[in-house]
Amino acid sequence: MSSPASVARHPIHPMLVVFPIGLWTFSLVCDIIYVFGGRQSVWNTIALYTAIGGIIGAVLAAIPGLIDYLSIDDRDVRAIGMRHMLVNLGALVIFIIASIARAKGVTAVIPFVLSIAGIVLISVGGWLGGELVYIKGMAVEPVEELAAEQERSTRLHKGLKRVI
Repeated sequence: MSSPASVARHPIHPMLVVFPIGLWTFSLVCDIIYVFGGRQSVWNTIALYTAIGGIIGAVLAAIPGLIDYLSIDDRDVRAIGMRHMLVNLGALVIFIIASIARAKGVTAVIPFVLSIAGIVLISVGGWLGGELVYIKGMAVEPVEELAAEQERSTRLHKGLKRVI
């Protein structure tokens, strides 16, 4: 089943999820450096801005993800998709709370613990996303369709060569 939210048959959601994953992971790295490395405020500031960037990226990635979810017909696949969505929304909420706490100057330990919880959730969400794609075939065109398209393209190319 191919993705309705795609560009040139490439699903958009997997292209966008790398931003919140990378930004939130780097935010946690900054938290670790801040908490265990002498509490230089620049690391807390970078953690805040990367978390906010991850929040924006997650919202943007959720839009094509929701479009994909709404296109699922299979009940079992839809249930996995719902868990994937809820777990990742939970991570989003955690990173929003951590960012608000960090911006209000709450002790560094609370945003740090929240960042760990958020990373655990996006890891579980990623596992579920992998289940959707690699096990259930969500947003993946069947090999038979790709092979048939390649065959049509090859025949067309050979036909054009004869004409020219």
